[in-house]
Amino acid sequence: MSRRRLRPDELDLWRQVARTAEPLNPAQTSPKAMPSVSAPPAPPERASPAPVQHFTLGQNAARGGPSHDVLPGLTDRMQAQPVIMDRKSYGKLKRGKLAPEARIDLHGMTVDRAHGALSGFIMRTHTDGKRLVLVITGKGRRSEEDGPIPVRQGVLRHNVPHWLSIPPLSGLVMQVTNAHNRHGGGGAYYVYLRRPR
Repeated sequence: MSRRRLRPDELDLWRQVARTAEPLNPAQTSPKAMPSVSAPPAPPERASPAPVQHFTLGQNAARGGPSHDVLPGLTDRMQAQPVIMDRKSYGKLKRGKLAPEARIDLHGMTVDRAHGALSGFIMRTHTDGKRLVLVITGKGRRSEEDGPIPVRQGVLRHNVPHWLSIPPLSGLVMQVTNAHNRHGGGGAYYVYLRRPR
């Protein structure tokens, strides 16, 4: 605990009280018991602050630094995938000239239910020897709430390519691409399956 200096009026009051008080042990009374009187220190001179130099926001920021690491859009990622299937068949597929042999519609399903339904559908169609199937996800609906954290539109649309690229479905799927407009466009995928062994 730090001691503070008494103001002159407080010091006078202390002296009046000290004169009327009887010491408990007069032998231990010393001149140190009385607070010392000294003039209050002079307030320090305030230096005027240095003027603020002219600046612009971001003038010291590193130029040409790393850009934001943002994942490319789903369409760009799908187009960047290498073509594994026959190129001639792939060209027909992209133009909507090949008809899917089976289809599944995942509209209105929860993520868990859709994942299970998709897995079962792909495994059944692969066992049946089908090569081209259509997976309809829908484009997703816009959220009513605009919160501080962005919410991706079309949860199923974004999860289906991932589910098809991981086991157990990755061993059955040869190619995944966006469907032609006549088969659902951006709300559906063509899934080209490998030949059953």
